[in-house]
Amino acid sequence: MLRFLLLSVLVALALAEERPAPRYMENMGERVVGGEVARPNSWRWQISLQYLSGSSYYHTCGGTLIRSRWVMTAAHCVDTQRTWRVVLGDHDIYTQEGTEQYKTVSAVYIHPQWNSNNVAAGYDIALLRLSSDATLNSYVQLAALPPSGQVLPNNNPCYITGWGRTQTGGQISAQLKQAYLPVVDHQTCSSSSWWGSTVKTTMVCAGGYNESGCQGDSGGPLNCQVNGQYVVHGVTSFVSSLGCNTVRKPTVFTRVSAYISWISGIVG
Repeated sequence: MLRFLLLSVLVALALAEERPAPRYMENMGERVVGGEVARPNSWRWQISLQYLSGSSYYHTCGGTLIRSRWVMTAAHCVDTQRTWRVVLGDHDIYTQEGTEQYKTVSAVYIHPQWNSNNVAAGYDIALLRLSSDATLNSYVQLAALPPSGQVLPNNNPCYITGWGRTQTGGQISAQLKQAYLPVVDHQTCSSSSWWGSTVKTTMVCAGGYNESGCQGDSGGPLNCQVNGQYVVHGVTSFVSSLGCNTVRKPTVFTRVSAYISWISGIVG
């Protein structure tokens, strides 16, 4: 009887793993589950995207400063009408540290092929024009972006960064966290026992093992080591509805190198 019950559970789990639905990061109960607190201002292109509610602003997503007046984030973060602001140079989002720059968002450009009802189709990318230029200094810098079409090899070292939740149902992390998520190549990630056809070639998978989960916030960067420097190769997009730390269900990112021409056409 016990063996039958165990087998039933295993079958149920196998069936559940067959078609895990994509789920946006900010809708999950967990975000930065593993990882560690980053050294303050070590990821100087990381921004906090915040929305106005009442008289206060609240963190909702991450993002990447790619030009002095432009931020890259996920389309699903900004496809609702809200008053947005971007905080640059931040480390502890609940403490005024004197390094922050606050910028209102003057325009939102969502990829024209983004469909909020079909996250698996891709195109989960958006650009935000800031009300004024960011001041570049030892706390705020522009991200390096990859050349168009570049695809990283399996196990390429990368870090995801964000202020996400540290445990299920918990509070968001006050301090910026980082977690090591190596790249999973497309052939592996799109195989039937992993994400299958949900993952497109315009996406990047990273993590998906016991030691890594869905650390980070939607819209934030996947910072990958390439030729001795960190390059932002991904925009955090979705995880499995089975949970953040599901084996063979890596965090999925919009592959930045697939959208370089679109980005250039908007930011110039």
